[in-house]
Amino acid sequence: MESNNYSNVTFDYDYNYTDNDYSNASNATYPNFAEPNILYVMTCVIISIGLPLTLVAIYSLYSQVQNNNVAPIFIINLLISDIIQFCCMIVLVAKPDWKNEEIFYYIYCFGVLASVGFMVCVALERYLLIAWPLWYRVRRTIKISFVVCVVVWTLPLVYVLPYYYWVESDDSETISAVFLLVPFPLLIFFLGGTLKSLFAAISVSSDEKRRIVGILVLVLLIYTLLFLPNIIWSLVGEARDNYTFSKLILILLRFSPLADLILYFFMRKGVIDKLLASLCCCRMDSDDNSRSSA
Repeated sequence: MESNNYSNVTFDYDYNYTDNDYSNASNATYPNFAEPNILYVMTCVIISIGLPLTLVAIYSLYSQVQNNNVAPIFIINLLISDIIQFCCMIVLVAKPDWKNEEIFYYIYCFGVLASVGFMVCVALERYLLIAWPLWYRVRRTIKISFVVCVVVWTLPLVYVLPYYYWVESDDSETISAVFLLVPFPLLIFFLGGTLKSLFAAISVSSDEKRRIVGILVLVLLIYTLLFLPNIIWSLVGEARDNYTFSKLILILLRFSPLADLILYFFMRKGVIDKLLASLCCCRMDSDDNSRSSA
């Protein structure tokens, strides 16, 4: 990949393939699943499903914030960052004849990095509710949540703006990897600290504990599956030269907004409880069947 092409930034979103380019690619060792037409169709499906559901989810959560419940603030901002990604996907798929079309690549990068930041905020909030419940209940105000949101929205600019003006920098992939790698140990720490403090949290109900652990596990799983490959791509030169792995990175990143919707549904009360109850019922049925057969 040439570093002086704006479309070859870490979050590559280039649909502008010519027939000759794809013909040459087909003669090489490129797999069929990475065909640009398939990527185009996949992106359209993700937009058509994810965009309306995200708007409905934001509306539902906003009504809860108006009732002085600050818990959904971070997840609302997470979904707003997904809206930014969806809008950039629409523009890049439509391929308008604009002179400054490349700016949408960097806006998309901004939305992805903001999404990562708010995922960390959601995990931090769940961790504080279990490990430091009294401190969390006293400090949990709309003002503090607003300040945190402003910081999270500002931090991606530290990466995107230099990347926009100095795209030819050889350290661009390393900087990208650092931005994406820092949240990973934090998410592991939040999950481990929550599990460690789980039994000591008397003020939290057992249903709420299961919900919090389920959310933290889901956040870590989403991050590991969707963003960790991008870190590997940024740090390993051989991975950047691998066409198959590069296209796999694109596919995983496009599913990020849909994964955030799954996180939203898991945060709703009763979803994890019903899931765990169904799993317990299945386990009890299997135990009864084994006992009857014995």
